[in-house]
Amino acid sequence: MAVGPATLPPLHPVKGFRLGIASAGIKKPGRRDIVLMELAEGSSLAGVFTLNAFCAAPVRICKQHLGQAGSRYMLINTGNANAGTGEQGMRDAMSCCEAVAGLCDVPVEAVLPFSTGVIGEPLPVAKILSALDAAKADLSENNWEQAASGIMTTDTRPKAASEQFEYKGKTVTLTGISKGAGMIMPNMATMLGYVATDAEIPQPLLQQWLSSVADRSFNRITIDGDTSTNDSCMLAATGASGVLIDGSDYELASLFTEALERVMLSLSHAIVRDGEGATKFVEVRVESAGTSKEALDVAYTIAHSPLVKTALFASDPNWGRILACVGRAGIDNLDLDALQIYLNDVCIVEKGGRAASYTEEAGQAVMNGEEILIHVVLNRGQVTERVWTTDLSHDYVSINADYRS
Repeated sequence: MAVGPATLPPLHPVKGFRLGIASAGIKKPGRRDIVLMELAEGSSLAGVFTLNAFCAAPVRICKQHLGQAGSRYMLINTGNANAGTGEQGMRDAMSCCEAVAGLCDVPVEAVLPFSTGVIGEPLPVAKILSALDAAKADLSENNWEQAASGIMTTDTRPKAASEQFEYKGKTVTLTGISKGAGMIMPNMATMLGYVATDAEIPQPLLQQWLSSVADRSFNRITIDGDTSTNDSCMLAATGASGVLIDGSDYELASLFTEALERVMLSLSHAIVRDGEGATKFVEVRVESAGTSKEALDVAYTIAHSPLVKTALFASDPNWGRILACVGRAGIDNLDLDALQIYLNDVCIVEKGGRAASYTEEAGQAVMNGEEILIHVVLNRGQVTERVWTTDLSHDYVSINADYRS
């Protein structure tokens, strides 16, 4: 179950970035569950990672390898998270890096590992190593759609986005994929996300832009309030287009960062639309807040409320649940008479209570839709923040109750 169309947009190849997909049968025999990504020599790579203290072994190694040597390969496996596996998990992740390094004739530090799946089970290293030759043989700049499917776990559909823009007769391309449907409240980015561009961008600037855009996209989505042990989001710049973006040309930098934000918003929204058991795509917008923190405190209190989320699933305009969330969000000196709450453009709360213009029929019409805006106007400042979330359905419980079976 997911919200919105399942079709992917046209995915433009990124010069200097190849992807290969293979089957290791980690969780299901015959499933294509290994993805190898190759960056052209001289590429720059940036990353943001989970803040979960129990971060997985591959996350720890990624942090160590990123920037040590020219990053050349990223290896992703699904079906096993290699998290909560102690020192053995570190050795297993390093064994995979060493195998890729030997196969591709690069230093081991040039290989970054990524895993997603069940937590607490040993990584099936032998199965992964047996699939590496096939993954390397499959490397192609045209494999974005296949790779998007190859990194899925409980996802019901692949997630990808692509943008191009022209600048002084040259074309710059950005293409990316993501995966995630549950255990989504990132403290960095998302469960797994990969974006590549053929622009040349110095690594420090690439890292700055990735961190900034992730904070406005992947760091503003939540399905269940759970931060994964394996969240990782990577941005690669191959330089193969011949376009250098170093921040000195404001127009060029703006074109790139705007395209990057569109790609990453599309990828993050696709995760929400495919949230486990989701039947609604919900934006919670809090505006006229005094600070970003208080806007986000209100937004996340609404987005994480089981009572609000179950009302959304039932298409029930139970606006009192939203009002209660705003009131318990911990905002000091909140003026109840000054704020308003809306469902789409239907005002439900003003002057401390039910809006005089509100009717149950109008609220019901909004809640019957697949896409809903919960809009809170605090009238205490100039800050606006947005968070995207889902409803909470019977299927979410079933999916997660049966996840390891």
